Amino acid sequence: MANVRSVATVYKSRPTLEGAGVRLKRAFGFREKPNLDPFLLLDDFHSDSPDDYLAGFPWHPHRGIETITYMLEGTVEHGDSMGNGGVIRPGEVQWMTAGSGIIHQEMPKGDERGAMWGFQLWANLPRTHKMMDPRYREITSDMIPEADGGGGVRVRVVCGEVGSVRGPVTDIIIEPEYLDVSVPAGATFSRGFRPGHTVFAYVVAGTGWFANRPDDLGFGCSPGRYFDLAKGKLFGPERLVVFGDGDAVTITAGDKPLRFLLVSGKPLGEPVAWYGPIVMNTEEELEIAVKEYNNGTFIKHTKGGLAAAPCSVENEARPPDAAS
Repeated sequence: MANVRSVATVYKSRPTLEGAGVRLKRAFGFREKPNLDPFLLLDDFHSDSPDDYLAGFPWHPHRGIETITYMLEGTVEHGDSMGNGGVIRPGEVQWMTAGSGIIHQEMPKGDERGAMWGFQLWANLPRTHKMMDPRYREITSDMIPEADGGGGVRVRVVCGEVGSVRGPVTDIIIEPEYLDVSVPAGATFSRGFRPGHTVFAYVVAGTGWFANRPDDLGFGCSPGRYFDLAKGKLFGPERLVVFGDGDAVTITAGDKPLRFLLVSGKPLGEPVAWYGPIVMNTEEELEIAVKEYNNGTFIKHTKGGLAAAPCSVENEARPPDAAS
C-alpha cells in the first residue's frame, strides 16, 4: 500500500510589493526556503486593477536559478539580454534558466476586463550548474498536454509525466514536476511521487482536503503569521500546502470544484546565498556577481538587444521578500 504523504506545513500567501510597484501575493520566499528545497519562491500576481501591476518588472538580472512563469489571465510582455522577446498569454509558460547570468524584463498587461493572473516560481540550480549557459523555453498553450486523472480529474502537464502523458519541459536538473490539476466537487485525486522529493500544492480555486483522510492533518503553521489555519479544515485559495515525505499524495475536493498547482522536485541540500534576484552558494560568489553586473561583465552569453545594464543590483541587495 502506498505511503501517503501527510500535510507537514501550511502557509497563507501574504501581500508583497515587488518590481517597480507590483502588488502580488507571496506564497513562499526567503523565510521558507529551508523546507521547500530546491524551490525558492512562488508569487501569485492576481488583480483586476491595472494600477496593481502595470508598473511591471523592468530590466533586472538573474543568476543561479530558473524562473517559471505560468499565466491564467492577461498577458506578460518580456524581453531579455539573449535577444528573446514576446508575450506570455493565458495557458502559456515561460521557463527561463538564468544560469551564468541573464537580464530581462517582464511587463504585465491585463485582458479586456483589466484582469491579470499568473504565477512565478523560482527553482534553484545546483552548484555544478549555477554557471551553465542561459536558456529560454517558450511553451504555448497547445504544447501543454492534458491527462485524464480518473473520476473527471484533468491534469495539465507542464513538466513531468502523468500516466503516458509527458509534459513539454524536459532535461531539468532538479527533476521537477509541474502540474495544473482540476478536481470535480467531491472527487479524489491520487498521485505517486518519488520518496525524498519536495512536494507542495498551491490552491487556485475551490477547497479541498490535502491528506489521505479529511481528519489526518497533523501539520504545523508558520509561527506568528497564520493563526487562522485551523487543523481539520478545508484549504482554499492562496494556501500553500507542503507535504511530508512518502510516495503518494491523496487530495479530495470539497463541495465545489478544486484547482491547484502541484509541484515537486529533488532537493539539492546545498548552502543558499541569496541577494535579490541572484542566488548562489557563497557570499563570495554573490560579491562576484554584483561586481560583474555593475561593471558590465555580468552577461556571458548575449545575442544583442540590450545596450547596458539599466540599474545597479546594489539597489536590490536583499532577499525578495525581506521588506514585506
